[in-house]
Amino acid sequence: MAHAFSVEEIIGQPVPHVWAALTDWPNAHRWMPGIGKFTADGETAEGTQLTFRARGKDRSSTIVRCVAGQSIMLRSVQGGVTADCTYEVHEHGDGTSRVMLTADCQSTGVLWRAMSPLLRIAIRASDGKQLRLLKAMIEQG
Repeated sequence: MAHAFSVEEIIGQPVPHVWAALTDWPNAHRWMPGIGKFTADGETAEGTQLTFRARGKDRSSTIVRCVAGQSIMLRSVQGGVTADCTYEVHEHGDGTSRVMLTADCQSTGVLWRAMSPLLRIAIRASDGKQLRLLKAMIEQG
């Protein structure tokens, strides 16, 4: 997988509170730009399918790795593009949390591979502000 971007934020709430907001799928649209209705077909655990509305179409991600309260990796596959978004939440001190998002993508097929650099830029532009929005949502209530 090619690295698309990494970002982090310090959020003024303890890890359990941040984790709960991060995995509150019905409210994910509040901090994930361009995402509409967001649902999970089960508990937040490996194998759970997440369905959401983006760019006028229903799309899905799968939770491929989950350490409850610490990290989660969501994998989306659309056409010849696979994107992995990994969120990590760690204690930062004084009741605050350090949250990190790393996005990687892989393209298959001649056309998708040729477009790969542009796809990474597009992913960074659309998803790079997620943690800033999550922080605002949590800290402003």
